Amino acid sequence: MRGPRTKLAERLLGPQNRHLWFWIFVGPFVLGLTLFTYVPLAWSVYLSFFDAHNTVSPTDFVGFGNYTAMLGDDAFTDSLVTFLVFTAFIVPATYMLSLALALMVNRLRWAQAFFRSVFFLPVACSYVVAALIWKMSIFNGVRFGLANTVLDWFGADQIAWLSTTEPPWYWLVIVTVRLWLQTGFYMVLFLAGLQRIPPRLYEAAAVDGARPGWQVFRHITFPQLRATSVAVVLLLVINAFQAFDEFYNLLSDSRGYPPYARPPLVYLYYTALGQGQNLGLGSAGAVILALIIAVVTVVQARWFGLGRKED
Repeated sequence: MRGPRTKLAERLLGPQNRHLWFWIFVGPFVLGLTLFTYVPLAWSVYLSFFDAHNTVSPTDFVGFGNYTAMLGDDAFTDSLVTFLVFTAFIVPATYMLSLALALMVNRLRWAQAFFRSVFFLPVACSYVVAALIWKMSIFNGVRFGLANTVLDWFGADQIAWLSTTEPPWYWLVIVTVRLWLQTGFYMVLFLAGLQRIPPRLYEAAAVDGARPGWQVFRHITFPQLRATSVAVVLLLVINAFQAFDEFYNLLSDSRGYPPYARPPLVYLYYTALGQGQNLGLGSAGAVILALIIAVVTVVQARWFGLGRKED
């Protein structure tokens, strides 16, 4: 005999209430995503067509005037060039380093979980904190910091890492902090891909006389990592476009941001929230940047054959 609690549970969990429970669990996420992502995004697109100085409720419609002004601004195009330089190095460097670490950890027979955790640990650190550690402890000024201390041990001249433009040592600081922060995450992705490769492929290669090492990696391991490689490259390019925290916290000071190494998001930050507070122009730049990211992502997906059925 079923009690009242059993009948109540059957009514609540019955087929007619599936949609209710779906929205109970998914609804808060959808609401938060709408309020904090899609509404600001739509409002930014709206502002990009108005003269919005110091206001988020503009009335002067300018059409595509903000887009024309942004594309004709040398500072904005220079920031895009800065991004291309940054991306051209950070994407392949992170890819190769994370893949190398994944191959190394995957070959370990003991303490694999320990080393996986050690390499992944920097991912938990925020970009702001990591940038401040690099700026204040490792590459701090001319007389202080770990890097200049090591140079002093070897009798080399000390370097103003973040203010020297010839040669541009600040790129070394920016690239190393980005590598330290994100390599562990992509290493875990590659490690998951390596552990999904069927062992029988390596056994068949050994029977056929394939040499361990480069030959096996080239003909078996790397082709089997194709899907993981596509995802890693896509994420790396998108993250490079969104570079802001490490640039701003490493290079800015009480006088503001220097004229060099200014990525698009830093430029848009000063355009929209700086002294002029031109929210319309900044929103137009943000829309242009979003369109560039979308185009690059689609081109990459088509080039890599993402979503295409394999033979």
